[in-house]
Amino acid sequence: MKVGIITASDKGSQGLRVDTSGPLIGEMLKAIGCVVAEYIVVPDDRKSISNELIRLSDMDLDLIFTTGGTGFSKRDVTPEATLDVIERQIPGIPEAMRYRSMQVTPKGMLSRGVAGIRKNSIIINLPGSSKAVKENLEVVLPVLAHAVGTLRGTDTECGNSQL
Repeated sequence: MKVGIITASDKGSQGLRVDTSGPLIGEMLKAIGCVVAEYIVVPDDRKSISNELIRLSDMDLDLIFTTGGTGFSKRDVTPEATLDVIERQIPGIPEAMRYRSMQVTPKGMLSRGVAGIRKNSIIINLPGSSKAVKENLEVVLPVLAHAVGTLRGTDTECGNSQL
């Protein structure tokens, strides 16, 4: 599977903070055989994030992950930028991630991340901290290949598949 990773961070985009979450996503996905086709850091700006999501989905990537911008600060706009560009939502993914996070801390319910489909790409918002990225990504890793296969028409028997 071909993957794109977008880190939304004002400080990271200005070189004032080292991004650890984006590279962690890449490491975890490479471990299951994914190829990271693109990794970028953008400011916490709705239009910038939306534009990159559009560009990456136009590259026909299977998966696009964002990290950062899912909290409550005025600059946390990643979910809104994602909703601007997706064609269909995938509510079960963020529900499962929040459920897992809430087993670790009640603050997990405060994540506003969303997931959805644009063209042939699945877009998933992850939190900004490396710890939360690891916890959340571990939840979705087992279903990613099937989700991509179903979207692309190569997995057709959802009820009979072994996840």
